[in-house]
Amino acid sequence: MSDYLVIVESPAKAKTIERYLGKKYKVRASMGHVRDLPKSQMGVDVEDNFNPKYITIRGKGPVLKELKTAAKKAKRIYLAADPDREGEAIAWHLAHSLDMDVHSDCRVVFNEITKDAIKESFKHPRPINMDLVDAQQARRILDRLVGYNISPLLWKKVKKGLSAGRVQSVAVRLIIDREKEIKEFTPEEYWTIQAQFQKGKSSFQGAFYGLDGNKLDLKTEQEVNDILKKIKGDSFEIKKVTKKERKRNPAAPFTTSSLQQEAARKLNFRAKKTMMLAQQLYEGIEIGKEGTVGLITYMRTDSTRISDIAQKEASDYIIEKYGSEYTKSEERKEKKGQKSQDAHEAVRPTSTLRDPATMKEYLSRDQLRLYKLIWERFVASQMSSAVMDTMSVDVVNGEVYFRANGSKVKFPGFMKVYVEGSDDQKEEKENMLPSLSEGDIVSYEDIDPKQHFTQPPPRYTEARLVKTLEELGIGRPSTYAPTLDTIQRRGYVSLDNKRFIPTELGEIVSELVSEFFPEIIDVEFTANMERDLDYVEDGKEKWVTIIDQFYKGFEKHLEKAEEEMEKVEIKDEPAGEDCENCGHPMVFKMGRYGKFMACSNFPDCRNTKPIVKEIGVKCPDCKEGNIIERKSKKKRIFYGCDQYPNCEFLSWDKPIDRKCPKCDHLLIEKKLKKGVQVQCSNCDYKEETQQ
Repeated sequence: MSDYLVIVESPAKAKTIERYLGKKYKVRASMGHVRDLPKSQMGVDVEDNFNPKYITIRGKGPVLKELKTAAKKAKRIYLAADPDREGEAIAWHLAHSLDMDVHSDCRVVFNEITKDAIKESFKHPRPINMDLVDAQQARRILDRLVGYNISPLLWKKVKKGLSAGRVQSVAVRLIIDREKEIKEFTPEEYWTIQAQFQKGKSSFQGAFYGLDGNKLDLKTEQEVNDILKKIKGDSFEIKKVTKKERKRNPAAPFTTSSLQQEAARKLNFRAKKTMMLAQQLYEGIEIGKEGTVGLITYMRTDSTRISDIAQKEASDYIIEKYGSEYTKSEERKEKKGQKSQDAHEAVRPTSTLRDPATMKEYLSRDQLRLYKLIWERFVASQMSSAVMDTMSVDVVNGEVYFRANGSKVKFPGFMKVYVEGSDDQKEEKENMLPSLSEGDIVSYEDIDPKQHFTQPPPRYTEARLVKTLEELGIGRPSTYAPTLDTIQRRGYVSLDNKRFIPTELGEIVSELVSEFFPEIIDVEFTANMERDLDYVEDGKEKWVTIIDQFYKGFEKHLEKAEEEMEKVEIKDEPAGEDCENCGHPMVFKMGRYGKFMACSNFPDCRNTKPIVKEIGVKCPDCKEGNIIERKSKKKRIFYGCDQYPNCEFLSWDKPIDRKCPKCDHLLIEKKLKKGVQVQCSNCDYKEETQQ
């Protein structure tokens, strides 16, 4: 007979914790939730204070039976689900299923799965926090009321299988609005003038700044020509030299949102993959003689706070590895978002001493890459600021001013370990200017005027969308990845070059929801709802009050929509060819994996085939076939000849209908981190990168 029974969500977590607690403790996994609202019905009684009807989840009967048997044999039961609203709700449901007193000290929480953290948490058990449970329950009921009322309407009026959730509807709306901005965008012309200057054997670059020291933007070619006419001779004077020392602080440790964004930028990970790997690192990895160890702290957090113990360990490591000058000398005020709950620490390694090199043999390739990112970000956050020497010079000919900027790292500080990525700006690189003094004369080797056009706002990547949702206060750390996954699975958006594009279906559903349920798609309303749920968590508001306030308006919209929403017929788009089996026209249909071609004579004829997308380029190998876009088994796009298997031409990069001006070979579009660059498939010819 075990003295104590501990229940967690997953077997991996159970295995790790059992090692630390000793023989008197038996640790079992509930495999997530054991109770939930029924799938077959609403499960919420709107006439009786929105009372939820919970049932045992199908398939969980054997698990629950095993837990009940173990509970009868134990002197005491501890519920150790994750330290957030969801975890508190799981503990509450378990307590009800096992006939436990929710007011007894049965709940233990820990931010990291390490020996010290686990042992300490069991010294301070507490009752189940009903405010946390109520906040989670309110979210679940809200989502059920929205989903189970609007979705059937969409099935009747549009097509089966659709859904409309609170957070997902706003996310789709943001993507649609961005697409409208792009379509309505009018490019504006502007010009730059770059000059290559020479001083002795050294050369440096400068850009046109203005006239008589006043900044001037160039809009037309005529303005550029007027400036060039003002330049007399090839000599320029160094008019002003400004030297400064600038500090650069490291990025704060990861929150859930910033982890997903940086993993997308640096590792090319989707949000769903990032969270799956982070869960594995949190729950525990087999580390040789150490056994199973949790390598990172809890990965669902909006806080950048770090414990004193973790800071001390990191500081000691930095001093030993890099020297005392590299450790953080002063307390930095971290920017804390308005919506931040600060309930947990930031995402960090459970021990700085477990560096990525030491962990390499125990982790899979992707686990190691994510762990390295988390470890480096945390260590860098505890290091001293970088110091940059900057230099700015005005290079003048008459009234024409050029400006050259240079910088170099005087002291690398945190940059020795890690530099944060960015969606919008180029990473800062050293660009030293030669030794220049006021009054020096330099000559120009080349002046290069260039025409540019302003670019529309970029489409959302997963990282950009997560960042925007967080800034707007939409959703919480646990909701970002599921939301992005849902809107893609429903076919409301698609990914093109890792950027979201709304589908026709997404626009139809969003338009209907916007017309009949404006509050569901309203950014401010949804953000305020998140704030109200936080009030419930803090014990400042009753969950029934929040739901009631929402439902009064929602119910009226629902009645109106039932009466006035017209049926939308999404006609099958003709594919422009006939079925080879029965002769009927083929049409485009939308399936769970995207569009495909099917016979219009369904169900009598069940012929289907994938869509062949030509890109308008002849095959460079056989000269007869056309290049078509195809997908690998892992859904990765590649390009091949339509004469396959007779012609085996293949390219992972998209060919374009131009030949290289240098060697006459095929040009391709190479996808880079910061855009797309046209390159030759044979020689070193490259064109300017386009965002």
